[in-house]
Amino acid sequence: MFEPGQDPRFAHTVPSAASSSTRPMPLAASTTERNWAVGAHLSGFIAAWLALGFLGPLTVLLVAGNSSAYVRRHAIEAVNFNLSVLIYAAVSTALLFVLVGFLLLPLVGLLYAVASVLGAVAASRGAEFRYPLSIRFLKA
Repeated sequence: MFEPGQDPRFAHTVPSAASSSTRPMPLAASTTERNWAVGAHLSGFIAAWLALGFLGPLTVLLVAGNSSAYVRRHAIEAVNFNLSVLIYAAVSTALLFVLVGFLLLPLVGLLYAVASVLGAVAASRGAEFRYPLSIRFLKA
């Protein structure tokens, strides 16, 4: 049970490094919500082969976004990032004619892979995540 004045959102405690007491750690989302959020970040890989990487996170947003604010925030981040990467890849492909694209296109691919995995890891831990270099088309 909870002690008087204790917030039930902080039901899980972990030992503090500074003392032998425990400090509260908030539980941000349920396992189901975290799974949907991870799916929002990683589903873009499947559709990215057809240059439609935003469809996976958009599907998660439409299916589970209304039932959870947590899933909605992660799905919107993933949609925005996938649309941004699509634009960056198109520009890099166009710049292949002036040889700059040969450097930019692999960098865009590396950014996409690393950032998507970092987003999925953050979602699985129940943390928030903001993609770097993402254009905010949709607002949470």
